[in-house]
Amino acid sequence: MSKHHMTQKERMPYVCLLPFVLLFLTFGLFPILYSLFVSFQSLHGPRDNPEFVGFSNYIFLLTEDAYFWKTIGTTFLFLFLGFLLPNLCAIPLALMLHHESVKLKGYFRTVYFLPYMTNTISLALIAQFFFTYNYGLINYFVSLAGYDKIEWMADATNNPIYISIIVAFRQLGFYTILYFVGLQSIPKVLYEAADLDGATTAQKYFNLTLPQMAPIIFFAVTLSVINGMQLFDEPYMLTGGAGGFKQSAFTLAYYTVWLMNKAQRLGRGSAVSWLVSVIIIVLTYINWNVTNALEGKNRGSDLGPVRRQKSLQ
Repeated sequence: MSKHHMTQKERMPYVCLLPFVLLFLTFGLFPILYSLFVSFQSLHGPRDNPEFVGFSNYIFLLTEDAYFWKTIGTTFLFLFLGFLLPNLCAIPLALMLHHESVKLKGYFRTVYFLPYMTNTISLALIAQFFFTYNYGLINYFVSLAGYDKIEWMADATNNPIYISIIVAFRQLGFYTILYFVGLQSIPKVLYEAADLDGATTAQKYFNLTLPQMAPIIFFAVTLSVINGMQLFDEPYMLTGGAGGFKQSAFTLAYYTVWLMNKAQRLGRGSAVSWLVSVIIIVLTYINWNVTNALEGKNRGSDLGPVRRQKSLQ
């Protein structure tokens, strides 16, 4: 029985995939598995000998580390103000951009997307122009209105809000374009059927547009959750690497880097990163169930001709 030997043509796909597989194993899978290993160790530096401590790092973070719970609150604040709120604003903006009466759609798409393409350093310079205490444009108008200037950067309450505004400014255009693309995929015949049924604008929005957009909304919110829980660049750059006034800008990702680099607590830092992964999975699961519930509820809405028309496609 002769053995089958692969020809050069048959081997070529595997040869092309080999660099990616090697890079993924080296820089992807290995760091993930190693961080899981380190999260169960007491490790104070790369040259320190690891000591197995079981779940002690996780228990300490969840029961004794006040900074950990503070960073969770800050991270959720950034997640809501900087990512989820822009999602809510992006849908009506996308609807306006999608309307037939709007001209120069390509120009508006570019303008909306430019802040997302801007690097974090440039955003930090823009933020200083608007939010500095003495020379910021916002405080200039606040002073003209007769009010006291707002201390955006050196106040534990205002500092996260100021960073959230910059994050939201950067994310809004991205989600607007994402929803705009989703709106373009909805067949126009569905709206024509709804018009024949005498549906109002609100009925078409809640009973047609949102159910059709459910997969895009799920993707956008999931992406927001992942990016929000891993937010690091903006808090780091906008606070000059200091974490803000009284560490008010410490996110979970920022706290992970601080534990590993500054405090030399590699085990606890790895544990934080894995707890972030668990939070992301839980929030994504909640998002999945909410999206399915809303989509199922809207499927049963009173928009008969639309459903009949869709069934004929």
